[in-house]
Amino acid sequence: MAKYRFVFLGLSITSSWGNGHATTYRSLISGLTARGHDVLFLERDVPWYAENRDLPAPPYCTTKLYSSTAECRARFGNIIRDADVVIVGSYVPDGVLLGTWVTNIARGVKAFYDIDTPVTLAKLQRGDDEYLSPALLPRYDMYLSFTGGPTLQLIEKRFGAQRARVLYCSVDPAVHYPEPCQSDFDLGYLGTYAEDRQATLDSLLSDPARKWPEGRFTVAGAMYPKSIKWPSNVQRVQHLPPKDHRRFYNSLRFTLNTTRADMVRAGYSPSVRLFEAAACGTPIISDYWPGIESILTPESEILVATSPQEVLKHLRQTKDADRVAIAERARKRILAAHTSAHRAEELENYVSEALAVNAKTLSSAV
Repeated sequence: MAKYRFVFLGLSITSSWGNGHATTYRSLISGLTARGHDVLFLERDVPWYAENRDLPAPPYCTTKLYSSTAECRARFGNIIRDADVVIVGSYVPDGVLLGTWVTNIARGVKAFYDIDTPVTLAKLQRGDDEYLSPALLPRYDMYLSFTGGPTLQLIEKRFGAQRARVLYCSVDPAVHYPEPCQSDFDLGYLGTYAEDRQATLDSLLSDPARKWPEGRFTVAGAMYPKSIKWPSNVQRVQHLPPKDHRRFYNSLRFTLNTTRADMVRAGYSPSVRLFEAAACGTPIISDYWPGIESILTPESEILVATSPQEVLKHLRQTKDADRVAIAERARKRILAAHTSAHRAEELENYVSEALAVNAKTLSSAV
């Protein structure tokens, strides 16, 4: 197995506050490092994350902060030029400017990692080039997508991506696993506020809580408006750092998974919370989205609900033995295909593929 020098330019790896990128990068990069690769992560130093860094110095990579695009170019230009693989992530500040520069100077494989694929495509279709533009997209050797399924062909055919490949988020089984714990809540949800996800959260958690006053519910996550009126039996946690996720999931009889509207339409967009909960052995109740069965089989490995009534049925009528069996089957399936080691190996294969194509193209041009 070849050992590569990776450089990531991502939204954040040091702070998980208000974003799902940090946990995705942490899992993937820990997997890469465990397989012998050298990784440098470059992060824009912005006040929001500077004030909320729960992992300022990740142990599995070198992390450097920069204050501006100009500083990034001055300090890291030679490293980026000579790296084997340079990956620019979605929502990186000045993403188009940085991406154009990277694709101009980098000699190795150049990839865009979209942790927000359906949101990105919706932005491109309405002319919003916040961090990726139609002109920049084909300049990358690879488009690594958080979303799989038919969206991959769309990215290639409509937007001209050279190679669109799925790279889901993943879970580190050394961090997320079952542990004996008192069940403090019947249903819990972990996730940052999103306007287009709130109606589903209201329907599948708040409404069941109102209909079942004896039930115990909790919602953990940042950025929820103070105007939201939570039922009295819903406990709110403002922010839960990743180190506390395992304890949270193990304290639940069930956890809820909800999906943003763009991701429901695209399908094949599993949340990192899905993988974390399953790895912890916590049974999951989820809204439905196309492709869910490619990750976990409904009614066998995951329970699906489309209404408050269905949620309450799962919570109140599922026998403990069945609940445990569902969770065990989900855990087995996730650990067989969606760990940090699996994702790192997939990325290695994509890099090898791109290197082979680039070498063939270069030899043909000579």
